[in-house]
Amino acid sequence: MQFKQINFANYSSFKIGQTQEVALLEDDFSLLQEYYLIGSCNNTLIGTNPPPLMMLSKKYNYIKIEDNLLKIGGATPSGKIASFCKKHNIANFEFVSHLPGKLGGLVFMNAGLKEYEIFNHLHCIKTPSGEQHKEDILYGYRFTNIQEPILEASFHIEKGFHPDKVAMFKKMRENQPATPSAGSCFKNPQGDYAGRLIEAVGLKGVLRGAMCFSEEHANFLVNNGGGKFEDAIFLIQEAQKRVYEKFKIWLECEIVVLDKGFMGEESPLIKRD
Repeated sequence: MQFKQINFANYSSFKIGQTQEVALLEDDFSLLQEYYLIGSCNNTLIGTNPPPLMMLSKKYNYIKIEDNLLKIGGATPSGKIASFCKKHNIANFEFVSHLPGKLGGLVFMNAGLKEYEIFNHLHCIKTPSGEQHKEDILYGYRFTNIQEPILEASFHIEKGFHPDKVAMFKKMRENQPATPSAGSCFKNPQGDYAGRLIEAVGLKGVLRGAMCFSEEHANFLVNNGGGKFEDAIFLIQEAQKRVYEKFKIWLECEIVVLDKGFMGEESPLIKRD
């Protein structure tokens, strides 16, 4: 098995983390249980004690049209997908140019912008155990029950790339800060907005070290330069505590926290009644 040294302070969109050896997954799936699979870390907070990490190798970075389906490898960056669809006049993927990440991660979390989601035109996925069709996968808002690495996903093809949709999606992103972050920190609770709740409990713009919930959009936890994992975790827990105390709503993390002390069912970031 091959490995790659990654400095997560440069690699992750949060710009937090140390240099760590990451295994590269190609065809040997026997060691999957020993590693946590990562992508481009655009929604990931790397802790000071992360688990062993693995990512798909370049073997899974590809796009092709086959059997009238658009087939995309799990390691393919979203920008490459958007460019391919524009070049080949393929509709329904205009929004991915504004969703940083790789195909596997986009499918795993059913990424999207409002009603435009990656699952809308999904046909099937390929994992180490075989093929799964869309109708056999449980999915919803920023959620799927997929438990294995997504090696490839196939999508139905419709013609008609729309530049006006690209402009629309760009406008939808204009209220989001350019400061390093991992995107939305919390999922929006049903019938409400996490940003509104964070602002309502007085945490918008409050600094903890170099970390704060952005003045531009309160649901974005941002790193103003040199931010530390401990300060990010403090603000996440503080937001959950204050919002629950005031509104009896538990904010569920949308970002992925990779630290042995904050993973699994015993994580303090998960509410237990």
